Parts: sequence; C-alpha cells; structure tokens
Amino acid sequence: MANKTISMSKVRQIIKLFCQSMGKKKIGERLGMSSHTVKLYIDHFHSLNTTKDELFKLTDFELNKLFHPPKDILFNERLNQLYDFFPVMEKQLRRRGMAVAIQYKEFKLLHPKCYGETSFYYYYNLWRKKVNPTMHIEHKVGDKMYVDFAGATLPYVDIETGEVKEAQVFVAILGWSQYAYVEAMQNQTIEEFIAACENALHYFKGVPLAIVPDNLKSAVIKASSYEPIVNENFKAFAEHYGIAILPARSRKPQDKAHVENMVKLSYKNIYTNLPENQFVSLKELNTQIQQHLAVLNDAALTGRECSRTDQWMMELSSLHPLAESRYEMRKIKQVTVMKNGHIYLNEDQHYYSVPHELIGKKLKMQYSRSVVDLYLQYELVATHKRIRSPHNYTTDTSHMPPQHRYVTEWSPTFFLEKAKVIDPVVEYYISQVLAKKQHPEQAYKSCMGILSFGKRVGNIRLIKACKRAHEIGYYNYKMIEDILKKNLDKYDEDPESASMPEHDNIRGSNYYQ
Repeated sequence: MANKTISMSKVRQIIKLFCQSMGKKKIGERLGMSSHTVKLYIDHFHSLNTTKDELFKLTDFELNKLFHPPKDILFNERLNQLYDFFPVMEKQLRRRGMAVAIQYKEFKLLHPKCYGETSFYYYYNLWRKKVNPTMHIEHKVGDKMYVDFAGATLPYVDIETGEVKEAQVFVAILGWSQYAYVEAMQNQTIEEFIAACENALHYFKGVPLAIVPDNLKSAVIKASSYEPIVNENFKAFAEHYGIAILPARSRKPQDKAHVENMVKLSYKNIYTNLPENQFVSLKELNTQIQQHLAVLNDAALTGRECSRTDQWMMELSSLHPLAESRYEMRKIKQVTVMKNGHIYLNEDQHYYSVPHELIGKKLKMQYSRSVVDLYLQYELVATHKRIRSPHNYTTDTSHMPPQHRYVTEWSPTFFLEKAKVIDPVVEYYISQVLAKKQHPEQAYKSCMGILSFGKRVGNIRLIKACKRAHEIGYYNYKMIEDILKKNLDKYDEDPESASMPEHDNIRGSNYYQ
C-alpha cells in the first residue's frame, strides 16, 4: 500500500474510474495523486477478488479495514522473528547491567539476515508502547508524598571515629507541586528512614494524605500486589502523623515516577555540584545539599513560568498540620547491669551507666534515635543521650560509688587546690611531686598519701615536713613519711652529718657542680 493513506472517498473514486476503463495516469491526474499510488490501490482491489458493487455496499470503516489492514496482519516472516524475540528480550533487560544493544547482538547471532540496528530499535519501541502502555497519573493537591533512596551514595567523615563513610541519600517529593526534599542519611535502617520521612514533612511544613514508599525493608516487610505487610515501626510513625501508607508495586517504577525523576535530577543538580574528594561531616554535607536543593526547587519548571516552590506555596494550605511533637521510635531490650555499673547496647557497642546499687539487676532498656532510657520495674532509673561511639563509656558520676566518684575527680588541679588550703609550702611541694613524674597520673596516689598526713599528724607538722624534704631535695611520699616517723620535722636545721673520709676513690661534692 501507499506510505500515506488516503480517504475512502478517493478509494471509491479510483475503483469507479478504473471500472470505467480510465487509465491509471489519468486517474492520478484527476484525483491529484501519483500513478504509482493509483496502481497500488488497483492491485489491492484485484487481490480482493470482489466486484465494485460489493465494495460500494461496505461502510467507510469496513472499506478502510480492507485497504488499510492493521500492521499486525501484514507481518512478514522477518518481522515475526523480531516480535517473537521481544518478549524474551524484555525478561533479559530486567537483569542488572543488561542493555538493548547487547540484546540486539544476541538477536543478530540468531538471525543474521534480519533487520539492521535502526529497524530493530524502531520496531522495539513500537512493540513496547503497545505491550507496556504508559498511563498519565493525575496528582491531587495535598494527596501524596513519594519517597525513595537514591542508588548512588555520598562520602562523609564520621566525626566520632574520623572514618570516611558512605551516606545514603533520601529523596522525597510532593505529587502535585513536585516540591522536593533531599537529605544524606547514615544508612537505610528503619530509624534513619523514619527520621528522613519526618524531616521531609517538616520541610514541607505539612502532612499529605498518603506516603508512597518503595519496597525497601525499612518500610515494607513483605511486598505484595494486594496486601503488602508494612513495618510496624513505620506504621506507628504514620499513625503518629495521621498519614496513610501506600507502598508502590514491586518492579513498577511508574507508580512513583515523580520521585524516580527527582533522583535523576538530584544526580544532575546536586551530586555534580558538590566538590570532589571533599572530607566533611554529615551535617556539613547536608548543609551543602540544602543549598543546591533550594536552587532546584526555585528554578522554573520546563515549559512553565512557575517553580516547584511556587506550586508548593499553593499546595501548602491543602496539607494537614504537623503533629505537636516529633515521633520517637523506640526499641525495647532486657539487659543485665555489669559489675562496673554499666549496661551494654550491642547495636552501638557502647556502654551506659546506671546507679551502682543496681549491679547484677535485670533492667528494661528503651532506646530511640536520640535517647537511651533504663527502667527497673517501670521506674526510670537512668537516662542518657544516645552515643554511637563503639567501645566507649557514657558515665554519670552520680551513678558511681562514693569512693569511685572521688577517684574520678583526681587531677593536678584537684591536688594543688587541696594543698593550697593547707599552706603554700605544701602546694609547692605537691607541684614538684607532680612535675617529677612522666605522667601526672603516676603521682596521684603519692599526692593523696602526702595530703592525708594533714589529718593524721596535723597540718603544722606536714608543713614542716614539706620544708625539710624540700631542703633535702626529695619529692615523694616516702620522704615525708620518713621525716614524720623520725620526728625530723621538729628540728629547725639539719642535724650534723658525719664527715666523709677523704680517699682518692671518693668524689667530692664539687664533682656534681
């Protein structure tokens, strides 16, 4: 048939004039078309093996089906080979890394004399549109928020450990206004996912009717086309904000096309604008992301004069108000207080203190993203800010026994202040005891012992003993103890020491000067 179809009235005229014995060239000149087109329609009329009168009884619709049959009917052998290959190819394209170009090579190996690459792509696009037609989704104002994690990560520095880690990038978008939110999170755990969703709601300054997540484990425990099982903590979060959860279907990116497109825009407008090889904290990374996100939201939409921000301002009144307080997801565990008066949170590999009287007791630990609470039979006995620093301790000094609490207060300043209360002579002597050690902590017990003599023999004797020890030039606990035991502090001057015998092998005092 002709490349360009003609109206059925012209088809009838061609048949009528041909049956009146008019030549094909004259028919073409009269009807304003090429003789080749006239020939194609006349040849097709002959192939139908029918008469003019029978044809003219048909409606235009029926006549059109005879002269312009659907392309499916006109498949030739080569095209059939191609269309038989497409369903197999569609399954292969679901594999990670598979591409149409690779499948074309596979097809050419099977059918070397079949269509070339251009025709292959052309017919594949026709087949795909027919088999997988797209559907326009009409988004309602204040209706849905679509959320997902981007595939590509961003590096950041953990300020607790100094380790370079990879942040998971969370993306959320309102369906109607297309106003977007992007945030780098530590990971994709349920805690981080809920925190990101909550931050998005606060960024949007309102709550839509529903949230549409992907089928990640933090949101959906078991995917289903009919009744997906939603994570209990995520469900509790949704109830806290009065929002419905509508998980997208598995392997159906069209269900959340807006957020899929926003992920691509994030790569283009945020990822590429971040400095390469930078080493910043997660907080600083998110500050940079917010700056580029604001530019993206304020930019005019393609083919429109308004921006995402402009549309969000119109949608804002349709969003429900935020909850009065933020949602705190809590986990519960039974723990036993260790002999050092701490409990262990194995998720963070961190230790938290409790009152020392509870050593050996079993406690109930409730912890959220920011707080760790410990209960003994429904009574709150300790609360701590959650710290994710592994192998470290968070200790409240009020939880420690008095003797342990006293030891933790020891420092050079602590001992110097106590000595100063007794007398500046004692303060100076203690400073020398501390200075003689490579590390001050090595002298703490010596200082404590020296100061204890104030209670045992009185401050006056201690002051004189420190003077005597200073004159001799020895600065340690043992010297003070010997002076006090031998009552040498009661002498104003050194007792005469026996003169050393002179001998060639004995060095005099001048040797050391």
